[in-house]
Amino acid sequence: MSARTFIERCSSPDQPGWLDFRLKLWPDATADDHRAYMVMALAQPERFLQLMIYDADRTPIGFIEGSIRTDYVNGTETSPVGFVEGVYVVPAWRRKGVASQLFAAIGDWARARGCRELASDALIDNEVSQRAHAAMGFRETERVVYFVKPL
Repeated sequence: MSARTFIERCSSPDQPGWLDFRLKLWPDATADDHRAYMVMALAQPERFLQLMIYDADRTPIGFIEGSIRTDYVNGTETSPVGFVEGVYVVPAWRRKGVASQLFAAIGDWARARGCRELASDALIDNEVSQRAHAAMGFRETERVVYFVKPL
């Protein structure tokens, strides 16, 4: 598909498609939880970036969210680090370079803020995401299993 696409920075919680895609990517959170996070992230534009990608008709086809992390990020050697918090592309647009465009935009943003590394993560059973990361030049650094114990 060679249709024209364009990327736009989110400027409002009402950005077309943003909430819908967050609900698809993170369905365990409520719409109100998502909106609260969106408002918080928009208030800190130097720390957080949210981008939507649209087709020529302005139909939302994907989004990405990134942050600048100064705490330790698994597998990295520098600080601060650009971090991809989440990315979603509608099924009809997958494997067409949409995610690559979004990752490149986050990388440019992080580089402009002094980052020398871009990090991300994927659930251990999300092999599609792992393959996509590898295809975009990421290398796996480690695997982690988290534990919790009630006190």
